[in-house]
Amino acid sequence: METSLKRIASIDVFRAITMLLMIFVNDFWTLTGIPDWLQHSEAHVDFLGFSDIIFPCFLFIVGMSIPFAIKARIGKGENNFQIIQHIVLRSIALLVMGLFTVNIPEINAEATGMSQMTFQISAVVAFFLIWNVYPKSEGSKKYLFNGLQILGVVILVFLAYKFRGGEKAEIMKPQWWGILGLIGWTYLTCAILYLFLHRNNTLLIASWIFFNLLCIAGHANWLSAIWSSGPHDWILANGAFAVFTFSGILTTLLLERFYTPTNKVKLVYIYTSLGIVMVVMGMFLRNFFIISKIYATPTWVFICCGIAFITYAFIYWLVDLQHKAHWFSFIKPAGTSTLTCYLIPYVVYFIPLSLPVGLTFGFVGLIKSMIFSLVVIGITALLRKIGIKLKI
Repeated sequence: METSLKRIASIDVFRAITMLLMIFVNDFWTLTGIPDWLQHSEAHVDFLGFSDIIFPCFLFIVGMSIPFAIKARIGKGENNFQIIQHIVLRSIALLVMGLFTVNIPEINAEATGMSQMTFQISAVVAFFLIWNVYPKSEGSKKYLFNGLQILGVVILVFLAYKFRGGEKAEIMKPQWWGILGLIGWTYLTCAILYLFLHRNNTLLIASWIFFNLLCIAGHANWLSAIWSSGPHDWILANGAFAVFTFSGILTTLLLERFYTPTNKVKLVYIYTSLGIVMVVMGMFLRNFFIISKIYATPTWVFICCGIAFITYAFIYWLVDLQHKAHWFSFIKPAGTSTLTCYLIPYVVYFIPLSLPVGLTFGFVGLIKSMIFSLVVIGITALLRKIGIKLKI
């Protein structure tokens, strides 16, 4: 990979904007009287809400980052086994966090012996203890940091042992994997595929086509024997999430080919054209499948991929070609400390703060949610300054 491709500012900005909007839409549960088009569409409704676009864009960015990360490790001399080990450990971390966060709303406080607040904050503290970026050290400090990580593991094991959910007080289990868990499975699949196929662009494109066809086949009931209850019942889901991630991988492949002084501008037209084609294909598929995020339909996949391509084309033009990265410096921590940023609301929501109804309704409520998102990013920046940042 070219030296100039070691860090592309537009990717960090795209990630930061996506995380800002993810926190923003995740706060809608605190609001009333906001437009339907901003919210998640119901499963059976043929509609694309603004909130339905955010997660696909994040998976798209995950895909864009995979080639950079893997080629950097190859450049350091790591072999395939070492890289696979890293991929698996990252995936396990996401799956563990996903398993805990998805079970939190189901907690039976009486049977568990602790409130949802205590359980949730304890889990997040354990995440930080285990996966914080500790400074390199020797001697007593090294033992201290190792001890903190072990303490985090002990806390999670204890919480898993104590947890009882629902009216039947059932043990902790993956009802579905949650946002973090879905990212984990998708990253595991796509990163390993990229590792073995990265020298052959044709096979990478073929993988993207395969996952698209898998998604279509699943919703056309050609693969009903594989899943019957929904697209989240097995590791690859129905291929939809891998499509988003492989679309990001292909975006980086184009960067590798055209990111030169004479060809940089071409990328804007290429990404925009790809986006338009994807949206048109999605609208065509609407003749056969509804648009549904919950069911991860092909229409949702193609339209959201198209939106991601077009959005990145604009951000790339603005940040890398027009050199306006400084416009987004106030949300930079959301792009560089993303996991930290995502988990902070799990703690902040338990701060005893009662807002007037007027601040949680309609347009004013939306402003409140955006301010909340910016506050979370500010907390992320402060935590990073004192050496607290999650990295897996």
